[in-house]
Amino acid sequence: MNKKNILYCFILLLFLGACSPDKNNKSVQLKDIDKRVIGLLNKMTLEEKVGQMTNIGLTAVCKGPFWNATDSLEIDTVKLNKMLLTYHVGSIQNKGKYPPSVAEWTRLITKIQDVATKESRLSIPVLMGIDGVHGANYTANSTLFPQQIACAASWNPQCAEKLGEITSYELRASSTPWNFAPVLDVSWQPLWGRIFETFGEDTYMASIMGEAFVKGSQGDDLSNPEKTAVCLKHFIGYGNPYNGKDRSPALIPKRDLKQYYLPPFKAAIDAGALSIMINSGSVNGIPGHANYDLLTNTLKGELGFTGFTISDWEDVAKLVITHHVAKDLKEAIKISVLAGMDMCMVPYDESFAILLVELVKEGSVPMERIDDAVRRILNVKFKLGIFETPVSDPEMYDKFGSEEFANASYEAAKECITLLKNDKNILPLTNQTKVFVTGPTANSINYLNGAWSRTWSGNETEYNDKRKATVLEAIKNKLGKENVSYAEGVSFEEVINISEAVNLARKNDVTVVCIGEKPATEIPSNIEELEIPDAQVKLVKELYKTGKPIILVMLQGRPRIIREIEGLAQAIIMAYLPGQEGGRAIADVLFGDCNPSGRLPYTYPRFSGSLWKYNHKGSDEIGAEGFNPQYEFGEGLSYTTFSYGEPELSTDTIQGENSLEIKIQITNTGKIFGKEVIQLYTKDLVASISPDVKKLARFEKIGLEPGETKTISFQINEKDLAFVGKNNQWTNETGDFKILIGGHPKDLKVKGFYYKK
Repeated sequence: MNKKNILYCFILLLFLGACSPDKNNKSVQLKDIDKRVIGLLNKMTLEEKVGQMTNIGLTAVCKGPFWNATDSLEIDTVKLNKMLLTYHVGSIQNKGKYPPSVAEWTRLITKIQDVATKESRLSIPVLMGIDGVHGANYTANSTLFPQQIACAASWNPQCAEKLGEITSYELRASSTPWNFAPVLDVSWQPLWGRIFETFGEDTYMASIMGEAFVKGSQGDDLSNPEKTAVCLKHFIGYGNPYNGKDRSPALIPKRDLKQYYLPPFKAAIDAGALSIMINSGSVNGIPGHANYDLLTNTLKGELGFTGFTISDWEDVAKLVITHHVAKDLKEAIKISVLAGMDMCMVPYDESFAILLVELVKEGSVPMERIDDAVRRILNVKFKLGIFETPVSDPEMYDKFGSEEFANASYEAAKECITLLKNDKNILPLTNQTKVFVTGPTANSINYLNGAWSRTWSGNETEYNDKRKATVLEAIKNKLGKENVSYAEGVSFEEVINISEAVNLARKNDVTVVCIGEKPATEIPSNIEELEIPDAQVKLVKELYKTGKPIILVMLQGRPRIIREIEGLAQAIIMAYLPGQEGGRAIADVLFGDCNPSGRLPYTYPRFSGSLWKYNHKGSDEIGAEGFNPQYEFGEGLSYTTFSYGEPELSTDTIQGENSLEIKIQITNTGKIFGKEVIQLYTKDLVASISPDVKKLARFEKIGLEPGETKTISFQINEKDLAFVGKNNQWTNETGDFKILIGGHPKDLKVKGFYYKK
């Protein structure tokens, strides 16, 4: 052991000894992990340390080419030994083309871990990771939940918590303890195709939902064999490229970064998140993987992040080939590691490990930076308990793919479905209704699930669970096949048989038109305009001529422009991407077995060229139309009605750290049970920085029986009234504020109060 390592070890042991006496078993366990990390770190060679910072794709150690299109994977012993024993690779992620079963995952990962733990010098297990973004979506027969944007539409944090909990259980059953989720990008750019992977456009919503996801995923003990470590994505600013294209530049003032983008990451870090994926794009001209200020000063300094950062797919190489801030891969590695990247998703080969060793030996990257990165990585490995149990026992996971988990996904889908229009209360339909079903998304499991479903694109039909019902099949199950007619009408963007659709529509009582967009993510999700394709618009227009009522069901991750056809539909349901139980959830909403309670998690634009976020500035509204979206953030209808009493404020002045309590009574004035989302916004009337027109501060979803009244209480404090000022620091200013509270953004009760510093 050299003198630097002896000194490092001595200082850290002194720190541990100075800690307060153990209060519980957990603190003892954490101190033990710190000691184990120090002990292991001091045994490691430079090459072994750099290996821990290297992440490769699974097929890099399998037979055949990296992009293996076969429906089976076999470990290549020569490749595996080279990666794990020669280059000491510490992390592997992803899969091949197909979704392996639990048994296959066990077979593959056992071979990997046997080499890592039984044949390597230090027996350090490999950290297996994967994108489990709406369930263990890359394991055959796992439970697929609604996508994140749909969970946000539930306005119920328990939905996100349950998503995290079940995803972790089924990933651990697959011997994968590390999940590249949740996405905490705040996005109000609907052209960006990955908005469906986010919790929407609001900072507070993303913070609450993200925290709930972390809680469900990690619990109180990461070594629990039913829990996984999350990896927050994508730090930071990835979700708002100014041109709407994936991985494209974002232009975000530092003040806005701090106020709107950082809080969801801060909330998740405070909840225990221990890994973060870096933004593939650039912010203000600096690529995410080269941004020392954001990765080191802000993330690891200001936010106090103690976990490790990982690059996205091949993004270090893209500092050369895309961003042009490095002349070659070696320089790109130096830039990214010095900026604060701890692990590189290479993902094809050992190049990162080779070149980083060279950089350290040349003195271009200090050993302290390597030790810091490896300490962070080892800390997570120890906390996950994979040194003791590198491969899960699949027999322990009898709930995998169970009816219990399917029902949890189904309940989440019901919570998220949003009724946006219901003229003359045409919905719910009766069981005597004869229904014609049409549209490109009506008879497809893929359109229910979206991308990251068995495969990356989510378009392959051969891996769908045949037991799950499409929207068409679910309606048939509800009414009987003899009462339901179907013609596809159009594909996503091509006319197929509109004339047949029109003839069938005339013979039925009502037409259910299912529209939307193909599953896609990342670069393939880029589009040039938000308008629904012409073929789908034409289908609706021709069906309207039949005079039969049209019910529009939208299956899409982002809002697509429906201005031309919105007035032709008597009812509109936004179903987002509700997962493989979404078909029956939609049918339940159509026929009244479920009273819809979802609310929009983003502003739904009326025009492609008029993109708003709900918390815009007053000056945004200059012009003839002003704020005129198709639907507002927080909008959604019910089959029952609710009335609100006058809000009661505990004081008319908040002073300093004192809090303000707001009470309000809500009554179900209709005839059936319903769930209502109480939304509370604050409005700063005058500030030194032009304030948002309103800001979501609290929300709560409650259920009410007919005639039932409940009193809801919220508390807000000066933190809820703060903003990032001219000096880029959080601040509070004395002045007048308003509370806006209610269940619908266009009908909020208003009360004023005064804040005094």
